[in-house]
Amino acid sequence: MQLMTAQIEKAFKKYPLYSQDGKGGDAKIVVKYFGGSAATWLITEGEPRANGDWMFFGFCTLGLPDDFAPGKLLWEWGYVTLKQLQEVRFPPFGLGVERDILVEPGKYKVKDEVFMCRQYGRD
Repeated sequence: MQLMTAQIEKAFKKYPLYSQDGKGGDAKIVVKYFGGSAATWLITEGEPRANGDWMFFGFCTLGLPDDFAPGKLLWEWGYVTLKQLQEVRFPPFGLGVERDILVEPGKYKVKDEVFMCRQYGRD
């Protein structure tokens, strides 16, 4: 699957790095990537790099438990590159990261997508 498309590139012109700084859960999702059993990247900002790669910022989980909230997943804000996402392989079959084709750029907020997840906070 293609992780970057012309539509996504166009959307990042509206949401470059730091453009949604301070919005937290109200930040708009440009693209959602997922893989493995629970790894999820809700990318809210991104810019191309001189080397042809992309730098992204967003709210992410690798599906690890949150030690301070039993039964919940650990989510955090952070950076990831397109190349890093393309290189990830999940055991046992070596499947890669996929793009959620139902998430349209700028249509959903981080809080709307994350809080639907039972492991985050809603039962």
